[in-house]
Amino acid sequence: MSDVQVPHRRVIVIGAGQAGLSAAHFLARSGLVAGVDFEVFDANPTPGGAWSHRWDALTFGLVNGLHDLPGSSLGPADPHESAREVVKRYYGRYEDEQGLAVERPWRVRSVTPSAESSARFEVTVEHPDGRTRVFRAGAVISGTGTWDHPYVPWYPGAFGGRQLTTRDFTEPEDFVGKRVLVVGGGISAVQFLQLLDDAGVSTVWSTRTPPRWHDGPFDPMWGLDVENRVAARTRAGLRPLSVVAATGLRLTPELRGAVDRGLLVSRGPIEALTDDGVDFADGSHESVDVILWATGFRAALSHLAPLGIRDRAGGVLMADDDVSVVVAPGLFLVGYGRSASTLGATRAGRRAARAAIAATEDAMSATG
Repeated sequence: MSDVQVPHRRVIVIGAGQAGLSAAHFLARSGLVAGVDFEVFDANPTPGGAWSHRWDALTFGLVNGLHDLPGSSLGPADPHESAREVVKRYYGRYEDEQGLAVERPWRVRSVTPSAESSARFEVTVEHPDGRTRVFRAGAVISGTGTWDHPYVPWYPGAFGGRQLTTRDFTEPEDFVGKRVLVVGGGISAVQFLQLLDDAGVSTVWSTRTPPRWHDGPFDPMWGLDVENRVAARTRAGLRPLSVVAATGLRLTPELRGAVDRGLLVSRGPIEALTDDGVDFADGSHESVDVILWATGFRAALSHLAPLGIRDRAGGVLMADDDVSVVVAPGLFLVGYGRSASTLGATRAGRRAARAAIAATEDAMSATG
C-alpha cells in the first residue's frame, strides 16, 4: 500500500467509553485535532461504551456511581431512568461538545507493528458492512474495557437448559416461571438476584468463595488501598483482580435485609453440571431451568495479540504509570487494572494522553 492509501495519525484511541473519551479530551486539550492528528474508533453503534448494552431494569439509582468526564458534568439524573439511557445521552453530548469526532461503528480488528519509520503501529478497523480501513499511528491508546470478553468458568458435566452471561441479560420478567441459578460473587450477581426476586422469579445463588461483604467506610483512603493492590498485580504482569476481589460487596441496610431473609445466601461452589441443574460441592443437587453466569469479565485485548504483550504471568506487564505497556513502547492501556473504575479511567486517560504525546514527539524528532 502507498502512503496515500494508508493515512497517518499521531495517536489512535480505541474505544469511546469513559477511559477513551477521557484520553481523547486530553489529546484535544493539548492542541491535537480529532480526525486530523488523532482518531477515536468505537465498535458500538451509539455513544455510551459498555453502558449502551446494559439492561433496562438497571436504573441509574442502582449503579455504584459515574464519575464526571473531564471538563464536564453529568448534572442531575433521574435515579429511576435506565442507566443505559442516562450514560448514552451524557457521553453523546460530551462527544459533541468536545468535538471528538468519534468514528462508529468501527471495530479495531488488529494492531500490528509498522514497517514504516514514521509510525510504530498499523491499525486495521472494520465496519459491520465489511469495509476495512488501515491507519498508521505513532501511538495507540486502547480503552476497550471488558464487556466483549465475559468469563465463564469450566465445570465437568453439561447443562441441558438455557445459559447466559451478564451481557446477555435483558429483563427479569423473561425468567418468570423459571428457576434461575445465579453464579458469581460480584455486584452484578447481587443485582440480578434482587431484580429476579422482585419479579417473582425463584433463584439460587452460587459463589466460589463466601460472599465478601464489606461494611466499613468506602472512603478515599480505602479506595487508594484498593487501587494500589490492583496496581501491584499489573506491574508484576499478573491478571487484574476482579472488582469484588478488590473491593468486596458493600453491605447496605437493604442488602443486609436480603441476607437475613435468605435471598442473598450462597449455596457455595459448584462441583459439576448436570443435564437438569448442578451438583454443589457440599454434596447437594439443585434442579434449575437457567444458569446466569455473572462471573465477571476479562480484558478485551485480542486486537493487540499481534504485538505479543501477554506476560508469562497471564496479564500485561504495566509500567509504574499504570498505562504504559512495558514491552510495547507507544502502546497505552486505559480502563485496565487500577483504572477500571470510571474515576480511575478518567485519570488514566490524562496520563495516557500525555505519554502518547511525549512518545510521538520523540518519534517525530527521530525521523525529522
